[in-house]
Amino acid sequence: MGRISISCLLPASWHFSLSPVGCPRALNASLRRLLLLAAVVAALLLLLGSLLLLLRDRHRDRARFHRYLARVTDTEATDVGNPNLSYGIVVDCGSSGSRVFVYCWPRHNGNPKDLLDIQQMRDSSRKPVVMKIKPGISEFASSPDKVSDYISPLLSFAAEHVPRSKHKETPLYILCTAGMRILPESQQKAILEDLLTDIPVHFDFLFSDSHAEVISGKQEGVYAWIGINFVLGRFEHTDDEDEAVVEVQVPGSERHDPVFRKRTVGILDMGGVSTQIAYEVPQNEEVAKSLLAEVNLGCDTHQTEHVYRVYVATFLGFGGNAARRRYEESLFSSSLLRNSPQAAVPDPCLPRDARDELRHRGLRLQLRGTGDFQLCRERLRPLLNRTNGTRGSLNGVSQPPVHLQSSEFYGFSEFYYCTEDVLRMGGDYSAARFARAAQDYCATRWSVLRERFERGLYAPHADLHRLKFQCFKSAWMFEVFHRGFSFPESYGSLKTALQVYDKEVQWTLGAILYRTRFLPLRDIQQENFRGIHSHWRSFSFVYNHYLFLACFLVVLLSILLYLLRLRRIHPSSPPLWIQEGLPPQKIPG
Repeated sequence: MGRISISCLLPASWHFSLSPVGCPRALNASLRRLLLLAAVVAALLLLLGSLLLLLRDRHRDRARFHRYLARVTDTEATDVGNPNLSYGIVVDCGSSGSRVFVYCWPRHNGNPKDLLDIQQMRDSSRKPVVMKIKPGISEFASSPDKVSDYISPLLSFAAEHVPRSKHKETPLYILCTAGMRILPESQQKAILEDLLTDIPVHFDFLFSDSHAEVISGKQEGVYAWIGINFVLGRFEHTDDEDEAVVEVQVPGSERHDPVFRKRTVGILDMGGVSTQIAYEVPQNEEVAKSLLAEVNLGCDTHQTEHVYRVYVATFLGFGGNAARRRYEESLFSSSLLRNSPQAAVPDPCLPRDARDELRHRGLRLQLRGTGDFQLCRERLRPLLNRTNGTRGSLNGVSQPPVHLQSSEFYGFSEFYYCTEDVLRMGGDYSAARFARAAQDYCATRWSVLRERFERGLYAPHADLHRLKFQCFKSAWMFEVFHRGFSFPESYGSLKTALQVYDKEVQWTLGAILYRTRFLPLRDIQQENFRGIHSHWRSFSFVYNHYLFLACFLVVLLSILLYLLRLRRIHPSSPPLWIQEGLPPQKIPG
């Protein structure tokens, strides 16, 4: 029995035996050497693989820690003395008022796959730099020459927080929404013209003609979708197995390999006037052009890593308050109106025994709440204007299918207020739990609800108006989500939220992220011109160790091959590390 003992590299007891049966003696020595070499190489490769796995896990843990740290530092006061910080200002001119948001971001890291790290600026008290004024800008439709004076306090507030040395390079965007959309185009133009003429006279911000405009509901929806996914980190590229990664074939990349990136989330937003839905759809899904937005967040139009196809639909008249008005109009036009004016009409959408009076075109209608959540839902279904088609949505608008098993949605505004302000169950949404809580609330006497309100059992900003119409809005939200948008009641991936990571997510964040997407080009070009040495320094910790271990393996194999070559040159003098493992030879007598 031939035996080889690897006594100088490993403990003496670690050995293996080769049986010469079936092998010619001339090949036995060479075979032993080859098998020994293969065993050593296999052991080294196993060791190398184990080290690389450990390093990858360490790198993954470090990346998670840095993502967590970035979220924490977002809540710290902005270091206005940092010369590497850039700033941006967005004014949201809504229907009821205007708000200014100030954002900041550090220099881009030079990686074209990464977006700008835009954060909301925070003052010395760690509070977001935000200011709101009333009324809405549309109130100045008849006196557009006063618009610049109206908006001046917002810009002065922003100018106080942005370092003076940064004013000339700080972009300013004034974006108007619903209130301005309903004005005639001539009045819109007059208001914007006053802003473009007067603001550059008093402020040094970067403000061009394209920085003041009335955005469409579709644009607003896309910006909101960008904002929530950016805050959640869904635009980051990753190979982390713990992350939900999806394979997509983006437009313009048919000749290239698919892109692997994180799965994005959809949004649902129900305001007072309108309701909105937005989510990413695959490349092969047919969507009407008016409902589809192809968004490229990359700094280069030829890059496809950050191209997204987003379905966006806005439904005017389907917000909570607008739906209530339509419901009240239906009461006036129904046969119930033939009752005596003194007789109160039962309303299942008001809490039990609650009273309300409607006035419409000189007519009055008394309502008495019966608090029937199920009946209220049935009364509201005709207001959805839903078609019978499989792809139909609210108001007959076509809606591509949602992949229920892998999708995730966030609900804002009324989706959050309905679940949290009174029912105190915001966050992860459960249709069964919500329906039970809403039914119990509706069936509770109005006097009991008021008593609970006076004892402070509801959210601090919940008022009597919220209490009175909570039953109606709960039923409306339930019907819009499950019947209007066709989400089954078993769907468990909706989260209702006001803030994400302690930050209020606004569409203005998505707006500035999209409109400043070309700014990293300068930093990327500088990174490319640094040369090969800086390129090597940019490699991560893990890949440097890949190179080191590969070099170590090559050197070790070279040494082994050199020893084998010496063995062939001096066959009469076997190396001691092989000779020690052979059994003692008998000397013939």
